[in-house]
Amino acid sequence: MVTGCTFGKGNLIFKDYGKNVYTFVNRTSEDVLRLSLNKSIDEIDPEFSNLRKKAFSQKASKQDKANFENQKDELSQKILDMDAAELFKMESIDLEIPEEARIFASVKCSKCGEFIAEHRARVENGHFACIPCFSEYSRN
Repeated sequence: MVTGCTFGKGNLIFKDYGKNVYTFVNRTSEDVLRLSLNKSIDEIDPEFSNLRKKAFSQKASKQDKANFENQKDELSQKILDMDAAELFKMESIDLEIPEEARIFASVKCSKCGEFIAEHRARVENGHFACIPCFSEYSRN
C-alpha cells in the first residue's frame, strides 16, 4: 500500500523463498534497498509464541483469547516503536533490475464471470476461462 506496488501493475514481484526479505527498486535512480528482519517475533517477545499457541488451541478460554489479543496489540506497538535499524538489516545492493512488466488486458471468464489477466486465461471451446474454472483435458 505504501509503495503503490501491485501484482496487477506488475511492479510487485513475489518470490516465495520462505524469508521475510523485501527488496525495493527505484527505476529512476536505479537504487536498490534490501530489508531483512534482524529479529524474530520470539526474540522481540519470547512469551508471545506460547500465548499464541494457547489462544489457538482447542482448549483456549475466552480469557486466553483476550490475553492474546491484548498482547498482540502491545507487540504491534512495540514493533512500530522500534528503531528501523534494530528491526531490519538494511543494505544497498547491486541487482539486475527486471524489465518493466507488460500490462495485459482483462477478459471475463465465460463460466464464473470474473475478470482475469488475458495472459493467464485459458481457452475452452472458443471462450475464455479462468484457471479454476478451466476443465483440463485428459484422456486418462
